[in-house]
Amino acid sequence: MNKKLIKQSLLHVVLAIAYIFCVAAFFQNAEFLLGREDNFFSPVIALMLLVLSAAIMAILFFGRPVQLYLDNQKKEAFSFLGYMIGWFAMFFIFFLLIMVILHLK
Repeated sequence: MNKKLIKQSLLHVVLAIAYIFCVAAFFQNAEFLLGREDNFFSPVIALMLLVLSAAIMAILFFGRPVQLYLDNQKKEAFSFLGYMIGWFAMFFIFFLLIMVILHLK
């Protein structure tokens, strides 16, 4: 078990979650920021955000594993990706439990 890979994968997941929170905050305040009227730019902005999000999340989730794989560190590449998926699943379950607990009160 490589502690450096574990720490780096945790950092990537934390950055991904921070980005998800930023996008959620944008959607929460989109009406205030963009106005209420439907216009040509509303779907354009939504599609641009989709493309930007896909690129950022691809870099955060697959950038380092692909780099390791191309550097002939295949075992480390798959380990890194596995750690990231594990961290992300753990955070997802944590946030889901928080939502359930807050909903029950």
